[in-house]
This record gives sequence, C-alpha cells and structure tokens, in this order.
Amino acid sequence: MGTEKFTIGFVLFPNVTQLDFTGPLQVLSRLPGAEIHLVASSLAPVTTDAVLTLNPTCTFTDCPPLDLICVPGGFGVDDAINDPELMGFIRREGARAKYVTSVCTGAFVLGAAGLLKGKRATTHWAYHDELGKTGATPVKERVVRDGNVFTGGGVTAGIDFALILAAEIAGGNIAQAIQLSLEYDPAAPFDAGSPQSAPADIHKTVSDRYASRLEAFRSALARSMGEP
Repeated sequence: MGTEKFTIGFVLFPNVTQLDFTGPLQVLSRLPGAEIHLVASSLAPVTTDAVLTLNPTCTFTDCPPLDLICVPGGFGVDDAINDPELMGFIRREGARAKYVTSVCTGAFVLGAAGLLKGKRATTHWAYHDELGKTGATPVKERVVRDGNVFTGGGVTAGIDFALILAAEIAGGNIAQAIQLSLEYDPAAPFDAGSPQSAPADIHKTVSDRYASRLEAFRSALARSMGEP
C-alpha cells in the first residue's frame, strides 16, 4: 500500500455499538495513508449504546468514494436495514469498494443490501442462525473472509478483524507493529467469551436476555428483505 491515500468509511447510525466501531477505527486509522470518514445521514452527533456520542465527518450524500467500507452493529441495525438512504449508500459503496466489511450484526446491513449473497460470513453468536436469511453462508468463526468481503463476529472480534484487514492491506509487518503499539495481547480473566466455553448457566442467562430482542430483530429483517 505504501503511503498512497487509502479511504476508509465507517457507517454510523443511532444506537450503534461503539466498540464495534472504535476497535477497528483504532487499528485501521494507523495504516499508512489512511483517510478516515465517519459517514451518517447528517453531521449531527450519533448516539451509541454506551453513553458516548459520535461525530460524523461527512454524510451519505457527500462521502467520497471509499476503498474500504465498514459497517458496525448494534441494536440500531433494526432501523438501519429499513432506512432507504442508508441502504442506498451501502449498495452504492459496496458495489465499488475494494473491501466490503462488517463487525457483529453489521453483517445484516451488508446482507440486506444484497452484498452477502453466496458469501461465507459471520456475525454475533446470538444472531448467527439468522444470517442465512440474507443469502449468506453462516460460518462460526471470529473473522471470515470471502473474496473482498470481510466479516467479524461480535463486538471485540472487531479488533482481530481489523488486524487481519491491516495485514491484507499493508502487510503483516505493519499489522504486527500496530498490534504491538496497541499492546493487544488479550488474556481474558474468564473463559466465558464464547457460547462453547461459557458455563451453561451463564450461557442460558445471556441467551434469555437476547430472546425478546431477537423477535424484534427478525421482524425488522423480514421487512428489509421485502417479506410480508
């Protein structure tokens, strides 16, 4: 990649999960030549699911062509996939970007835009069984690549996802240098970070929390896919 300009756009929408966005942002903003755009419907601050608000740098109408588009997830995905302006932007940039990417439930934004048809992809574990409805082939991995489409699993997987992208774009040495500069050397205090490793009672507690949430999400997804 050298030092040539490389345009990266993160798509923001209300009630986005901030770490889906800020993890990859921290990594990818350190790429040589990176030009970052935070894209939303307007320049008004965007609310997240964790108090923090985000300030867009451009809108869907004035964003320059992107080399890489990244869509984070969050509970706001329900409305995002049914927002014609946002989805039009995703389809337009997704058709011409060199890399089409998502973190967590952001995969459903790509899927609803028709960008995951026939593609292997991943998303947050609680939503994984729904991903096939978009035409994707769900894969239970932390980061999945299929051609120029890169998808990351839930929330913290965005950091791994971004480092893999960094290596693809700028080479392994630069990606490793970014990893070291961020001191990304995870040593989780509990072995409860995936459905496979979490104790059964913890898994049930979290799954129960998602149960009602999933019903609303399924309805939103069906609307976005044109289902009655």
